[in-house]
Amino acid sequence: MKRNGLIKSTKYFIPIVLIGCMLNACKVKKDKDIITIERLLNEMVSVEEQARFPAPFYTAKQVSSYDRSSVSADSAHWFANADGFGIVRTDTVDGRIEKVLFDERGPGAITRIWITTIDKRGTWRFYFDGQKEPGWTIPAYDLMKFGISALGKGLLQAHTSYTPEGKGGNTLFLPIPYAKSCKVTFEDDKGRGPTPKYYQINYRTYKTGIQMETFSKKVAQRAAETIWKTDSLLLNPTPGKGKNINKIQSLAPGDSLVLPLPKGQQAVYEISFKINSSDNADHAQVMRDLLFKAIFDGKQTIWVPLSDFSGGGIGSPLVKSWYLNADGHGTIKSRWLMPYKQHGTLILHNATTKTISVSVIANVAPLTWDSRSLYFYASWRQQRNIPVHDKPEEDDQVKEWNFATLKGRGIYKGDVLTLYNYSPAWYGEGDEKIWVDNDTFPSHFGTGTEDYYNSSWAPVVPFQTPFGGAPRADQESSHGYNTFFRIRHLDGIAFKEKLKFNIEMLSWIKGKVNYATTVYWYGDQHATAQKTSGVNEATSILPAIPEDLGKYKVKDAIEFEDIKPESKSPMIRVNKQSMYAFSSGKWSGAAQTFGSGGQPGDTLVYVIDQLQNGRKYDLIILGTKSSDYGILTFLINGRPTNINFDGYHDGVISSQIALGKYLPVHGKIRIVIKIRGANKKMQGKQYLFGLDCIQLIKN
Repeated sequence: MKRNGLIKSTKYFIPIVLIGCMLNACKVKKDKDIITIERLLNEMVSVEEQARFPAPFYTAKQVSSYDRSSVSADSAHWFANADGFGIVRTDTVDGRIEKVLFDERGPGAITRIWITTIDKRGTWRFYFDGQKEPGWTIPAYDLMKFGISALGKGLLQAHTSYTPEGKGGNTLFLPIPYAKSCKVTFEDDKGRGPTPKYYQINYRTYKTGIQMETFSKKVAQRAAETIWKTDSLLLNPTPGKGKNINKIQSLAPGDSLVLPLPKGQQAVYEISFKINSSDNADHAQVMRDLLFKAIFDGKQTIWVPLSDFSGGGIGSPLVKSWYLNADGHGTIKSRWLMPYKQHGTLILHNATTKTISVSVIANVAPLTWDSRSLYFYASWRQQRNIPVHDKPEEDDQVKEWNFATLKGRGIYKGDVLTLYNYSPAWYGEGDEKIWVDNDTFPSHFGTGTEDYYNSSWAPVVPFQTPFGGAPRADQESSHGYNTFFRIRHLDGIAFKEKLKFNIEMLSWIKGKVNYATTVYWYGDQHATAQKTSGVNEATSILPAIPEDLGKYKVKDAIEFEDIKPESKSPMIRVNKQSMYAFSSGKWSGAAQTFGSGGQPGDTLVYVIDQLQNGRKYDLIILGTKSSDYGILTFLINGRPTNINFDGYHDGVISSQIALGKYLPVHGKIRIVIKIRGANKKMQGKQYLFGLDCIQLIKN
């Protein structure tokens, strides 16, 4: 009986073991199919996966605070610019007034959050999968307070304008997956009036049935190490893993360096360029006139000036990012993966008028080609003297410029905007608008050019991040040369038929710009880029670097914006104002102290100290005239000057006010500026005034 029992037990034991193995196998397969935050983070830093058509497929879109009066290109307000107040709707939750910024059905994942404001007080809430209680909260309009310690400068970046308590914003690239739905809201602190809350939220939506693991505190804790490793890797990419193939050549004008690549299913993992030019003064033109081309399996997929391909644009300045690096002196490294099935050739063509010594090193390794594989494309276009307009309400005067139009199947991975701004003021007030496949309204509608490039509050200063930056911004005003650069990892835009990218040509003042865009993307062999430019545009003479008005300083002068009033009437407000936009005058340091809120009789007092007793000083104030400025009078050391300065003018101009010669009292001169009234022609009753600087000239 024991033997029979043993055999009976064994008989049933085998199927049970098999069933257990099958269940475990199913669990493994199920776990593998679930899209987790770790899987998304691994995708972010996999150059191989970034180069493939997505599977499972997703649609990429963006929700933003764009002005909701923009409804159609065929109707008024298409260029409306009140971009800080657009929301989905307002919800009342347990007595709280919550502005809904994002409300999408899943399965999906947020891939990028960009925000900025002037008042951070309030609370962000993330509601997942229809839950009534938030699954995540942020105690301010500030992603720096997201609450995950593993987040560093790779995945979370403060903008250059950021201040912890006041103005400024930040960008978060941590993926936030959700299985069924995600709603994001913001509640202002009680008693706070509405202030602009700018935001862009990029996200993916997968087909129904795709399994996602919803983001939560537990998930964030489990993924902490992966978050930290991804953050570190974004800042310190690993080198290429293949074989190096190199060529050094002295290129005469019109010559090309041609580098054949190994045959078969391969991929270029890295390309390093070294340009040796003895003419440093002509470096920008040389780098622009060197043309980088690539042919894969019989099709040219890359045609870009080398300076622009580097991510730095005109001048080829310093670049430090995930895919591209440049030292600003002719050394460039690309980590864009470039797969091919059979043949590949890299070409560097010298379209300059000089002989240039160049070297190219390609790191190549085998890579299997399959149905998801795509070719790497880099396409370029330029247009000069494009008008920019300063009044968004004048729809018939504002234009959209085509950044890129792509046809075929592919994925949009990033771009460079390098430009010359002819006017001495900010050029980039326009929003990006991107249509994908059958979109009838842009699925990506932005809030401003600098916002698209992960910055905020123009003008912009140079900055670098793994996801791009602003490699060049010559002047605080944005006059002259500027370059923006953006790389898309998880926020890449997959398209099956076509993609169109336009940008509004809006600025602070009317003017003109030269725009050149380099677009990085992956596509199949039949994909094409429309409206690209050629060698004539690439080799056009670059405009001269303009005078920097911010460096203009009046001799022996003290800037009013650099000194604090000793006292002032309570209603007067004084702030520093940039004067770059006003070309009809010239202001020391391109700025002034702007006074507002005052009425006749109100005063503003400045004390200039550390002066030499017994020595007279000529006092000259440089002020501003405008159509809404009042009349000022002055008292020096308690005595009236009988000088009235009429600030009215039908334009904006700088003007000199000679106050006379004065002796310091105890080493000080006390200046009282008093609002006396207004010219009858003054617009409104604001009694505004502008003070540039004060000269103290020893006699």
